[in-house]
Order: sequence, then structure tokens, then C-alpha cells
Amino acid sequence: MSLIPENVIAQILERCDIVETVSGYIPLKKTGRNFKANCPFHNEKTPSFVVNPDKQIFHCFGCSVGGNVISFVMKQERVEFPEAVRMLASKVGIEIPRSSSFDKETLDLKDLLFKINDLAAQFYHEALVSSKEETAVSARQYLKNRGLNLETVKKFKIGFAFDKWDALISYLRGKNTSLALMEKAGLIIPKENRDGFYDRFRGRIIFPIFDAKARCIGFGARALKEETGAKYINSPETFVYTKSNHLYGFHAAKDAVSTKDFVVVVEGYLDFIIPFQAGVDNIAASLGTALTVEQIRLLRRYTKNIVMLFDADAAGEAATVRSLDLLIEEGMYVKVATINAGEDPDSFVRKFGPEKFNGRIQEAHSLFDFKIKMLMGQFSHKTPEGKAEICAQMLPTINKFDNAVLKHSYLKKLADILSVSEDALLVELQKVPRPPLAREPEQKSVLKERNIRIVERNLLKLILEEESLVSLTKTELGLSDFQDEIVRGIVEQVFKLFDQGKQVNAANLTDCFKDEEILRTFSQLVASDEIFSGDKEKMHRDYISRIKKDCLKITLQDLRDQIKVAEVNGDQNRLEELTRIFNQSIK
Repeated sequence: MSLIPENVIAQILERCDIVETVSGYIPLKKTGRNFKANCPFHNEKTPSFVVNPDKQIFHCFGCSVGGNVISFVMKQERVEFPEAVRMLASKVGIEIPRSSSFDKETLDLKDLLFKINDLAAQFYHEALVSSKEETAVSARQYLKNRGLNLETVKKFKIGFAFDKWDALISYLRGKNTSLALMEKAGLIIPKENRDGFYDRFRGRIIFPIFDAKARCIGFGARALKEETGAKYINSPETFVYTKSNHLYGFHAAKDAVSTKDFVVVVEGYLDFIIPFQAGVDNIAASLGTALTVEQIRLLRRYTKNIVMLFDADAAGEAATVRSLDLLIEEGMYVKVATINAGEDPDSFVRKFGPEKFNGRIQEAHSLFDFKIKMLMGQFSHKTPEGKAEICAQMLPTINKFDNAVLKHSYLKKLADILSVSEDALLVELQKVPRPPLAREPEQKSVLKERNIRIVERNLLKLILEEESLVSLTKTELGLSDFQDEIVRGIVEQVFKLFDQGKQVNAANLTDCFKDEEILRTFSQLVASDEIFSGDKEKMHRDYISRIKKDCLKITLQDLRDQIKVAEVNGDQNRLEELTRIFNQSIK
């Protein structure tokens, strides 16, 4: 789909009054220049949700959510940016142009595929719950034996595909659906000579797969008879279904994930369904694979806390390990829960109950503890070769942590466990390439306040109030001089607007931020009633001076660390060069 033109978005923002839009959802009360209300995104008794009509932003000082009118509609309606813009455009009478007929055709095709999938899901579901055919009765008994009740079957529209070649084809033809569209939806397969089609799913229990907006996008199918080919087959990728982008059951779990601020990730359909049925509602399934970047970023819109719980077998352990480093790179806080050997979440809940299952979740190991225990089971931590192999696999993981305190703590812990010096580990760590930072949009409903360095916060707020100070700030400091990555992201957009000759104000800046955490921090700064008084130019000079001094301290400490490594390695040339740079820096 084409991007919505910037000038159209600007027109929508100009015509949409944030007070009017927000008051259409919640009652606002005027307090001074602003409006207040109880926050719609978390439970509170004392209003901390502020709408600023002058700057056309909102911010909650209780849960830190904030942004402009588009951000509010996205959060309130749980829609993506383009949909929120279209909703607001419709409200104020602005038509959003389509760049080509191809865009319209693509959108129309997606809508048709959603409808066809929904028809198929309903057909399969009715077959399961109503048919008196022997195979359907067997499917119902199978699900009953696996612990599913009728309410769960209905909630997730679980179904059954008759063991016939054209049962679904006949049904969909009766609904005026063409064979070409059925094929595009992945529901039918052409015969070898292309002389006709047959149903993709036959004689199988059907698990419809829904996206986060509860639209049916594909299907997973389990064989009812063990001897019937592969145990599971899935829909192929289509215009609406890419397996790596979605999580099974997340449409039903996302609100609980947001409220509880953590998610349990399991592997398969029943690994999700049985715990969910038992009351574990902050759970999702990875559709049988290690987590992908797209799945992680979907989860990150709702929480950054994740507990991995894959099957207690070699394949499950391998999938967990493959996911760990990727989760760290994407800024997630990861734990790993374990269950008894030979069990999976489905069987564990049925055998031991939800309380013990929740107990395993609460006892989840840190990522570090899980991986080191696994590696120590593979390699001897008492031999030099074993220690080297464990370090070779642990150090890249440790190196992915952005937080210096965490990185140092894990390095020290690894040194203690393996009985090796921290200096030796530091030398090896220097050889590990640093991964790029992930910067993607994220959403959460309940969030903790960030602790931003006071001097950087004050400098940022000052230049947001006094646009004339932007040029001087850009001359004196570079982006790398800001230690807080969120402040750095805001300053980067300030500098970009300045370089483009655009006005640096709240309205223009708010629309620049695609990262939810940056947007929250920005809205908090702008919505704050704090106003600087006194000599602002002197304040500005003081803030610049302090930031430069702090940067020098960090540079010197980094040089000390490198000098220490050079000394351990006996690298005299490197040591002399680093010492020279250090002495020049302190002059």
C-alpha cells in the first residue's frame, strides 16, 4: 500500500482538534490551559491524563502514554497509523488519494480474502459442532479427550474438514466464490494437469489463524488419523497471510498481555489453547517455529517482558535458543520457563493444573541462567576447551545488551562460574562484533516512567521552548554526545526539522516520531507545566558544558578499559598509542 502523502496528513492534523476528538471518547474537564481526565489506557482514581489544546498533544503522567490526535486514535481504536489517519480524514471530510489503481485492487483483494477465509472458517466450524458424520463425531471426541470444552471450541472457531475432495469447493461455490479466489486464499490446490481443483484440507481438525485485529488470515490443520501424512499442514503464504508475521491466539490475548505487562510464548495450537482455557490469558503461540523479528515486534507493541516456554525436548530447546539473542536485540526482557522432560504446555496443564503451570512461569530463569545451564550440559566447564566453547557462545549474547550495568554483571557472573578472569573475558568480548540497534515502533498500554538524565532532559526542554537555541546546540553538540537514546532520538528530529527549514514545534515534531517510547517521552516533556525562568542563554551554556564534561568522562573510562586489554595482551604499540590519546584527552 502506498504511503499517505505528508501534505494530506498535515491537513488532517490542522482540521482535527485533539480536544474535540478525545472528548468523543472520554469526558474532559478544563483545568487552567489544559484539559484533564481519568486515563482511558490504565485504571486510575486521580486524573493524570492531560490534553494540551495549544500544542495539540496528550500525555498521561500515570502510564506515560502520549502523542498527537493520530496517536490517540491508534491507541483507543487499536489500529495502525494508516487506519487512524483514514478514520480522522473521514471525520473532517478529507479524501486520501490512492496513488494507483493497483493499490485499490490490492486492498479489494485483501478484503475478499478475509471474507473467503471467514466463510471457510464458518464452514469448518459448523462441520465440527453440528455434523453427524462419523468422522466429525470422531473429531469432537478427539478434542474432548484433549481437554477442550465447547466454549473454547466456539471462541477459537475450531473446525473440521470432511475427508472429501471438494466439500469446501462446493460450499464456497454456493456462496458465489470463484475458484481463482479460493486458490489465492490457499484453500484449494490445482490438480497435476490443472484440470480442476481439490480441497487443501481433508479429514483434519482445523485451527483458524487470526491476525491481531481478529480477521481470519489462514488455517492450521491437524490430521485426525496418525497415519494420514504430516501431522500438521498449514495454509500457504497469501496476500493476507505470512506465517512469520503472526502469533496464534494473540487476537484473544493481547489485552491481557497489555494489562499484565508480560506474555508467555509457547509453540503450538493446543499449547496455547489449553492454558488459555485454564485462565492463562496472556499467552500466544509462535506457530511452531522460533520467534521471528516480525513476531517480536508485534509483541513489543503490548509489552517488553516475555517468558519463553517451548516444549521440553531438543527441538523446543533449540527454538528457544534461536530466539534469545534476537529478543535481546529487539530490546525485550526475556525469561525462560521450563517444564518436565517429555511434557509440553498442553499436557502439563492437563496433568498438573493451571496453578502449577503459573508456578513454573513465576520461577522462570533469566536468559543468562538458562543458556549457561544448557551450555554446561553440552560442554565441560572444567576443561580449558570447554570453557572456551561456553564463552564463545555466551559472549555474543552478553554483548547484545545495551545496558552497561547488565553487561558488566553478566560478564562477572560468567567469570565466576567458569573460574576465569574478567580481564580474559574482556579481551574476548572486544573481538565480538557489536549488533546494530533496533529502532522500530512499539506500543504498550501500561508503562513505567523513564529515568532521563536531568541535564539532557533540561537542555531538550529548553530548546523545545526556545527555537532560537537549536542552531547553537547543533553547533556545540553532536547526536553521539547525548547518552540517553530516547533524548538522542528527539534531538535528531529537532535537528532534521531545523536543517529542512521547518518550524521546530510540537505539532511538527509529534508527527515525526514512529517510535512509541520516543513519542511518550516527548509528549511528557511538552505537556509538563514546568517553565524555565531566568537567563535561558546562561542555562543553555551550563547544560552544554555539563554534557561535554560527562562525555569526556565516558571517553576516558573507555580508554582505560582499552589500555587494560592492551596490557593483558602485551600489545606494546597499542598501549603506547592509547596512552598518548588518553594524555591528550585530559589536557
